[in-house]
Amino acid sequence: MTTLYGISNCDTIRKARRWLQANSIDYRFHDVRTDGISKAMLSTWMQVLDWESLLNRRSSSWRQLPAETREQVDRKVALRLMLEHPAIIKRPVLEHNNHLHLGFSDERYAAIFHPDAST
Repeated sequence: MTTLYGISNCDTIRKARRWLQANSIDYRFHDVRTDGISKAMLSTWMQVLDWESLLNRRSSSWRQLPAETREQVDRKVALRLMLEHPAIIKRPVLEHNNHLHLGFSDERYAAIFHPDAST
């Protein structure tokens, strides 16, 4: 099963969901803000995707953090922050065929779901 993780009011999530629907990809949407995310799952994501890539430093949630917190972030602090403020997680995280993918673009999803298609 393919799972798309993110927050429902995110424009990039909306684009990814439209792409999946337009390409008849069966998936489940998991809203990390309302459905939650476990420490174990987030730890795995941080290992596979690299915690610095997963931490969305462009988000408004990140900018609202105290400067001292933002300046002293490390892996441990990042884990705590992403658990406390799931909107700080870069979106979307896509789990497909036991692989994790971060971010969205039409080309990237086409390569993930239609790897044999000629471009």
